[in-house]
Amino acid sequence: MSSTFGHLFRLTTFGESHGAGVGVVIDGMPPGFAVDAAAIQHELDRRRPGQSALTTQRQEGDQVEILSGVFEGVSLGSPIAMIVRNTDARSKDYDALKDVFRPGHADHSTWAKYGVRDHRGGGRSSGRETIGRVAAGAIARSALATVGVRIVGGTVQVGAIAAAARDWAQVEQNPVRCPDATAAVEMAAAIAAVRDARDSVGGVVEVVADGVPAGWGDPTMAKLDAQLGAAMLSIPATKGVEIGGGFAMCARHGSETNDVFDGERHTTNFAGGIAGGISNGASVVVRVAVRPATSIGLPQTMARKDGGTETVAIEGRHDPCICPRVVPVAEAMMAVTLMDAWLHQRALRGRDR
Repeated sequence: MSSTFGHLFRLTTFGESHGAGVGVVIDGMPPGFAVDAAAIQHELDRRRPGQSALTTQRQEGDQVEILSGVFEGVSLGSPIAMIVRNTDARSKDYDALKDVFRPGHADHSTWAKYGVRDHRGGGRSSGRETIGRVAAGAIARSALATVGVRIVGGTVQVGAIAAAARDWAQVEQNPVRCPDATAAVEMAAAIAAVRDARDSVGGVVEVVADGVPAGWGDPTMAKLDAQLGAAMLSIPATKGVEIGGGFAMCARHGSETNDVFDGERHTTNFAGGIAGGISNGASVVVRVAVRPATSIGLPQTMARKDGGTETVAIEGRHDPCICPRVVPVAEAMMAVTLMDAWLHQRALRGRDR
């Protein structure tokens, strides 16, 4: 089972949703960088369930334990292992799902591949796997900050409601994590409505990295946008990725979408900060399509492992919209991808930028 992402900066996540715990092992972190446990915990708290009435009410403290690779707050260059213990799993909520395949979930495909699956909360396919990504991302973004890279993100669409503004200071001021205060109110109402109807709704998360210097990435197989696409699509429930102008550019002309560079800066950014697979010095902009949560309380027809179907309503505690909790995960995957690209550039040119 593939659980590793990256080349020079590699993270391997482990654990199941209802197992003893989940975590990550980071290999390739250079020595001598500050590793702040409080900063890691801050990012995990942003991802943590039960933050508002708009998210799952599973109550997990998600307290991180750093097991190795760090001494006196500094990376040693050896593997960094971190774990978060599961404390509020309630596996009995999933007893009725042991012998059925839930629609929209990875139940059947996992069974078809491995011949065995952990039915409790989705096992490795659960969003709880992303804890390790967020912990690794916190370390990566701290290192990236030393060369001026800053990463922000937010929910920019819920259902048909789209954000018009990008005031990133607003993101942590509302439960939807939207950078548009006005749209956030409408989004919250839409999520509450589908929650009360025992249904779910999808949306779009946008992540922006400022301060990325020109030259990170590769012009062929390891294009920076390709690496970012793989990173974002590896997040559970994601179904599409746009870089910069994305799909909307298909309806425009080249004369409109060719970014002008005046020698110091780009006056537009349809390329999303990446040209020919290599960062061009403009902000790296990525948008991720997040499907509606597959676990809903409405009765649904489910196939049985022994043949036939039955109608089951999924019990348990689930997110009516995953976007608010995808935001810190997408930021983390941006960070680990850029960290890997930075280390490749350092190896190639022998300098930080």
